[in-house]
Amino acid sequence: MEMFYTIQGEGKHSGRAAFFIRLAGCDVGCVWCDVKESWEAGNHPLIPIDSLVQEAVASNCGFVVITGGEPAMYDISSLTNQLQQNNIEIAIETSGTYALNGHIDWYCFSPKKFKAPVDEAYDLADELKVVISHPSDFAWAEEHAKRVKSDCALYVQPEWSKQERFLPLAIDFVMSNPKWKISLQTHKYMNIP
Repeated sequence: MEMFYTIQGEGKHSGRAAFFIRLAGCDVGCVWCDVKESWEAGNHPLIPIDSLVQEAVASNCGFVVITGGEPAMYDISSLTNQLQQNNIEIAIETSGTYALNGHIDWYCFSPKKFKAPVDEAYDLADELKVVISHPSDFAWAEEHAKRVKSDCALYVQPEWSKQERFLPLAIDFVMSNPKWKISLQTHKYMNIP
């Protein structure tokens, strides 16, 4: 769908320079998705992998985030192989609803209530990031946290349009459950993509 150089705004790598590759296509259908235009893959032209890799290399940041849509819908191994041949660190942001085809360095697992994740997502997760858009999401986050590795970074992230309501609850939750951290969409505060 698009590629751009920016600052990672969420999760463990928040604040880090990152080259984003956003793949179009998603069948999860989160009602609060802020990139709904990514859902229909056919609405976006295909871009050769070589072009994506050249742009990532030209950014000179050495860190690529593959996101979507739902990037794990695709076999991304050709893309990840070429990025790694250029010594670029790779992160993926996925709902975990598909098995991963491709090698990445950081697996950000963001499960959604709209479609169940595959079991391997729990094993691969370096980071569990749960979007909070309802009070019940905190307990739901805890259920997922029981299934990830003990060294998985745990984040709750208030849904942007409901932040006024859920940020105070997230603060209370993290203070009562210090194994968790808060992820904010800092790129939105900075008004960058």
